[in-house]
Amino acid sequence: MDDRRSGYGAATLIFLVGAGLLASPWLSGRVTIPWDAKAHFYPQFVFLAHALHQGQSPFWTPNVFAGSPQLADPQSLIFAPFFLVAAALSGEPSFILEDAITFAMLAMGGLALMAYFRDRGFVASGALVAAFAFAFGGSAAWRIQHTGQVMSLAWFPVTLFLLARALDRRSAAYGAAAGLVAAFLVLGRDQVAFLEVLLLAAYALFRVLSDERGAMSALAPLLAGAACGLAVIAVPLALTMELAAASNRPAIDLEGALRGSLHPAALLTLVSANMFGTDGPLTDFWGPPSAAFGVKDLFLARNMCDIYMGALPLLSLIAALAGRSRTDREMRFFAGAAAAFTLYAIGRFSPAFAVMFHFPGVDLFRRPADATFPLGAVLAILAGYGLHLVVTAERAPPLRALAAATLALFALAALVAFSKDHLGAAAVPLAESAVLAALAFLVIAFARRLSARPLALLAVVGATMTLDLAVSNGPNESTALPPATFDALRPETGNETIALLREKLAATAAPDRRDRVELAAIGFHWPNASLVHGFDHDLGYNPIRLALFEEATGAGDHVALPEQRVFSPLFPAYRSTMADLIGLRYIAAGVPIEEIDKSYKPGDLDLIARTADAYVYENKNALPRVLLATCAVRADFAQMVEDGRWPEIDYRTVVLLEESPICHNARAESGVGGGVRLASYGPTQVVVEVDAPRGGGHVVLNDVYHPAWTATLDGAPAPVLRANVMFRAVAVPEGRHELRFAYRPFDELWRRIRAALRI
Repeated sequence: MDDRRSGYGAATLIFLVGAGLLASPWLSGRVTIPWDAKAHFYPQFVFLAHALHQGQSPFWTPNVFAGSPQLADPQSLIFAPFFLVAAALSGEPSFILEDAITFAMLAMGGLALMAYFRDRGFVASGALVAAFAFAFGGSAAWRIQHTGQVMSLAWFPVTLFLLARALDRRSAAYGAAAGLVAAFLVLGRDQVAFLEVLLLAAYALFRVLSDERGAMSALAPLLAGAACGLAVIAVPLALTMELAAASNRPAIDLEGALRGSLHPAALLTLVSANMFGTDGPLTDFWGPPSAAFGVKDLFLARNMCDIYMGALPLLSLIAALAGRSRTDREMRFFAGAAAAFTLYAIGRFSPAFAVMFHFPGVDLFRRPADATFPLGAVLAILAGYGLHLVVTAERAPPLRALAAATLALFALAALVAFSKDHLGAAAVPLAESAVLAALAFLVIAFARRLSARPLALLAVVGATMTLDLAVSNGPNESTALPPATFDALRPETGNETIALLREKLAATAAPDRRDRVELAAIGFHWPNASLVHGFDHDLGYNPIRLALFEEATGAGDHVALPEQRVFSPLFPAYRSTMADLIGLRYIAAGVPIEEIDKSYKPGDLDLIARTADAYVYENKNALPRVLLATCAVRADFAQMVEDGRWPEIDYRTVVLLEESPICHNARAESGVGGGVRLASYGPTQVVVEVDAPRGGGHVVLNDVYHPAWTATLDGAPAPVLRANVMFRAVAVPEGRHELRFAYRPFDELWRRIRAALRI
């Protein structure tokens, strides 16, 4: 076993060199990780950095959806240690920094797999295959833009290594470390994390039941891990569960989940990464779920259907199976896990998922295909173990059987292409993959002979994996685009539209005003630009939104295309009461506004500019952010959301409340006072100076209502009321006062816990 553990230092160095080469197109700045990585996670990263460096709390943002609880949002990066530290150190994060963190986390996972292999006494060359396949293969490569899921994936091998070592040594210290790292995994709060937690729990149970030592000896490490993990995740997870309950999508039904199934034909990408044209123009893609396969109700991007991890890992798996070697118990466990994840991922194409869907927690997630992330991790482990069996076998691997199986897989891929009338399109990618498979075949054929020279074997394996993954999983439209594509997201951008909006917002700023904008149908990466540039967008990009806000406004996940701008009964058009109340002053649209708002009439808004990106309109009727209403009227908000009818009142002086006091109709008299102004406005603290007239009134803050927002009036607690369907109001007596709004999520969480426990 000691001999088998040799060479790990060299393997680590080779992996890091190969990882650097594979990541170099992104780390050099030539390309950047696109789509969600830039459109969603990069703005979150910049908002976090700006808040920390400005001495503000990042727990709430006013910059999207009229206000959103960042602390509870799994995608805000607040509980992502790598990004949090980077945000604390860098006030203006760059594209390269974001990409470097993503690759560093994947490399961390690869190194952890190598440590796991070393503890198991597997040869270093097998560990090297596993590390490359994990970090630069499968969904880790093809879906690298899904930053949150990639982070969840990266923590899995680290947790597995520490958990395995804790159980190997029956060590409470390693158990505690495993629990801590597992907490970071869980805080991803996505389906990848969910499935990996299930796998780790199953692994722990498997070890307890199968280890020769008694189950009681495993109690200390497992309890230490559970205690440390729960201490870290308890509060964030509770906040997220609270958000889920109040969000637009607390659960997904079975039919909705089945739309995110992986078509079984996508498994052929294990043979050839680009046989379906995944890395070329979208018009050339013919794989599932495109029309070529006749599937109309699957909703997956093309890159979600590619799981190529290299020819050497695939052939190592086949060689190990063909050799009929006696396998390690843990590897049999992971083989079972691979089968389970495959059945989960293909969703509707197997009756197994309909059964799995009833497992608690599965209905929180919408895409069974996300199981390709943990599937890739498990296949990487099995592939590395496969090469270990090849290298350590007493006799040469069955090369004829290996060649026959490999040829059969390529023949199947060609047959599928022929049956779909795309053999011509698939011919070149299949030929390239065949060359790489031939190279991998030679490595396996000579692996036992090279085992006498372990450094030579490591060099050959490292070079083969690096070459293969660079050719097959290298930069493409799904994983890498020129940084200039996302210039509007750079904090220092000179983008004409961003500059114009900044100029206009500065010009209309007033003591009571903080106007909002809308960025509609300009491009995929635009909706969250407000998080970077510090202005307030009435919409944004996030699959999770407060249900109250969505019901009142019709806001969807995204607003990149004209048809994605959905109006609601209460917000039926840009010329509407809701548009005025929310303070929507400027609309930047990628198309003429009548293509978005079908009820638009000439003169409803003023067209003030035409930039390279957008038509920019002004709504001069937009109301101030803070108002002093001297009359309150009772209204049925639920009925208003349903029928969209706003009372005919002056919303500058009248507020709608669900339970209103008697209306005094107080008015500010000349020289008597009556006014309101924003003394300061931060993400989690808003201070309003009030001069209320005789009879008092209500200060209305046109930010979205949330129960964790509290208020004090001259230092004394004051109730925050839900006003005008989705905004905030506080009653004030006549005279001068200081009204302070504060976001206190922990107080609200504790209140709910106490209510649940009836303390």
